[in-house]
Formats: sequence, structure tokens, C-alpha cells
Amino acid sequence: MKVVRNSVVTLNYHVTDPDGVMVDEGAEPLVYLHGGHEDIFPKIEEAVEGKNVGETVKVSMTADEAFGDYDPELVQIEPRGDFPKDLEVGMELEGGPEGSDDDDYVIYRVTDIADGKVVLDGNHPLAGKALVFNCTVAAVRPATADELDDGCANVDESND
Repeated sequence: MKVVRNSVVTLNYHVTDPDGVMVDEGAEPLVYLHGGHEDIFPKIEEAVEGKNVGETVKVSMTADEAFGDYDPELVQIEPRGDFPKDLEVGMELEGGPEGSDDDDYVIYRVTDIADGKVVLDGNHPLAGKALVFNCTVAAVRPATADELDDGCANVDESND
């Protein structure tokens, strides 16, 4: 079966920067619902369209095509006293701009703790970076009715 709209695709992949430095080793396969369901970057989906199991694809993406440009407005510095004592660099916290509703939230990473302050970064860790996505189509199957209704692949069904 070829990769076509409304098929569930399993990709073995790895991601590097343009200089070949490993960014994501792809320890687990990527499983997604193909065909404009916003499960994967559009440029990758376009490159995989029509491929068969075993075929490989290499896609170079600008920051804008991947995780977006780095937004300095998503960096916040807060008083250390506003956080639990066990807070550590690398932890992720959910928050939102003041006055926002519960659905308008951002995942912030703690990037620094010093001088009574905590630095929180709401950017994706790969924001602002060009990436090279290398993948091999490992499996393709028709999507189930439930997957089409949900607009995403059911990973449990993908590992037949």
C-alpha cells in the first residue's frame, strides 16, 4: 500500500541539524494519520505522499517550517519564591499569560534558577532551528473509522 490520504503511516526516523549533528535519534517510530490532519509537519507529509514501505525521504526544513521562530516574548523571569522548593532546571510547567482562560496555556521549561529568580521558556526546545528529517516508511495501513473521526492515529492499532 502506498502512503495516501487517510492512511496510518509508521516512519522510522532521525533528525539532525543542517551540519549533521543529531537532534533526535528517533528511538520510537513516528505514527501519524496522513492527509492534512495536522499530525506531522506539512513538508514531511508532502514528501512521504505516494511512497511505499521501505522507501526513504530526506526533508530539509527551515525553522519556520519546523517548530517556528524563537519568540523572546515567551521567556519569563519570575521570583523563585513563587515555585515549589523541589523545582529544577529542565522541569516543565504549564502556565498562561495573565488574564487568559484555562484553554490558553503554554508549556514552560525551567531554563535557569539563580539569584532568587526562575527563567521560564515557552518556546519549543527546537524553535528557531533548521532541521533535516530523514525517514523510512516502515508501515502503511488504512485508517480506521475511529481514527478518521478523531483525526489522529491510534498508536496501539499501528503496531500490529
